[in-house]
Amino acid sequence: MTSDVCLVASGDSRLPANQVCWPAQEALEARVIDAFAALGRRVVRGHPVDPARRHGFLDGQAMGIAAFRRIDPDIPLVVAEAVWQYTSHVLPGLTRHRGPILTLANWSGRWPGLVGLLNLNGSLTKAGIRYSTIWSETFEDDFARAALAEWLATGRIVHDTAHARPYAPPIWPALDWAEQRGAALGAALVRDQAVLGVFDEGCMGMYNAIIPDHLLHPLGLFKERLSQSALYAAMGRVPGTAARAHQAWLEARGTTFAFGRDPDADLTEAQVLEGLAMYDAAVRMADDFGCAAIGIQYQQGLKDVCVASDLAEGLLNNPDRPPVADPSGRVLFDGLAVPHFNEADEGAGIDALITNRVWMALELDPSTTLHDVRWGEVYRGHGVDEFVWVFEISGAAPASHFIGGYRGARGERQPPMYFPRGGSTLKGVSKPGEIVWSRIFVRDDRLHMDLGRGGVVWLPDEETERRWQATTPQWPIMHAVLYGVTRDRFMARHQANHIQVAYAPDAARARAALAMKAAMAHAMGIAVTLCGDLDDTLAAHQAPAAVPRLPEPPA
Repeated sequence: MTSDVCLVASGDSRLPANQVCWPAQEALEARVIDAFAALGRRVVRGHPVDPARRHGFLDGQAMGIAAFRRIDPDIPLVVAEAVWQYTSHVLPGLTRHRGPILTLANWSGRWPGLVGLLNLNGSLTKAGIRYSTIWSETFEDDFARAALAEWLATGRIVHDTAHARPYAPPIWPALDWAEQRGAALGAALVRDQAVLGVFDEGCMGMYNAIIPDHLLHPLGLFKERLSQSALYAAMGRVPGTAARAHQAWLEARGTTFAFGRDPDADLTEAQVLEGLAMYDAAVRMADDFGCAAIGIQYQQGLKDVCVASDLAEGLLNNPDRPPVADPSGRVLFDGLAVPHFNEADEGAGIDALITNRVWMALELDPSTTLHDVRWGEVYRGHGVDEFVWVFEISGAAPASHFIGGYRGARGERQPPMYFPRGGSTLKGVSKPGEIVWSRIFVRDDRLHMDLGRGGVVWLPDEETERRWQATTPQWPIMHAVLYGVTRDRFMARHQANHIQVAYAPDAARARAALAMKAAMAHAMGIAVTLCGDLDDTLAAHQAPAAVPRLPEPPA
């Protein structure tokens, strides 16, 4: 076997994103080359930098296949990611690669390289491809250097995942009633069946986000395969008066929009109205097709013809939202959320539906969302002294999660690099409180759920702004701590770029919700793994006295 190590870089399919992010990738690759050189190994690129396109990413599936034809199938292979990447660009070649595979990313929030890494890892796990993974700010730290040395010597890296253990009922004998009710909910869903409306699959190369039918059907879930073009056509049938009524509803609740004049750079009222027409059309189509949940892909297809879907998505996941009525005046899904899985991530779709039914059974607010696992740092101050994650999604979080509710929500234009036709986000700061987090993924041709508890801490405005500026300031942000799960244990175990979160009013009801959710998923045939400390409370991570009086949403 050669002593060289081959490096490949999967990128976006959007040229502007690849060009803007290329300097960050160059910097990562320089660090990786130095780290391997310190261990006596040379790194060679598996594909060239294209001077005409001004980047060195694999930016298409065919390009990736062609590149892997030229790569020694037995060479140790590194997939290095400083940016969001489409796993489909490298998946074909990785399915046939025989040498050891290492995925790695820089620890940075500037561009979503960590998000891309976790998507790649979840996709490789689903595909049954053996790989190792590592992450670091500089690749000069002992943790990363030891991991690279281990991989070069053995072909694998073994991480500590002692925080995870199989679900075995009862979790708490006193909450046996919750597990019994959860099992009944699972049996009812399997028996009665339900429809997931999917507006096109495979968003942004997310192979892990496509759940095969043969794994869905035993759960009682069936896909209604819908088209983004049908949604776009339905948007055109929404009267302008309806979209304006939705805007007036939001503004009456206190939502503000950062309007400007240049549609190429600013948010305009026309963009907001188009997004609200999408919301209206999505609710109508969910009703027309009898969908229990829906997922809009957007980034491939709709991004070229209309505004971003995030404003619509943030409204859908909230029972408190602008009313949509049919021609007879019947309000559709009256008083209910329309569970939505962003970017048509079907693992999140199953999760959102289970969450919705459990939280409704407990008479809790079922507002839920997925977030990107974007980044994080240790924070010390205001009663906090630990690692705090930045969970951040492109605008699709419900306002019920925000400090102040809709009064704490602000619409800003999506970044032109990713969203050429603009559209409004639904931006806010997640309120302090107890959360239940989870992820459903595919491994060994079976559905799995990782399930744990956490809390959202309050950070001062200047720290929130610093974290926004280090990531994407137009998007909603959550300052999360995961009980009993360290940064590195989480990264070693998590199998997706997304994480599902829902609030509970207090620790006691968070435990009941978790117990019921675990039992429901287990009854449906999903392999449930419990993660971290399930008995922890937010007060152990930030004393209530350290949190200032925050605005409450109106009753």
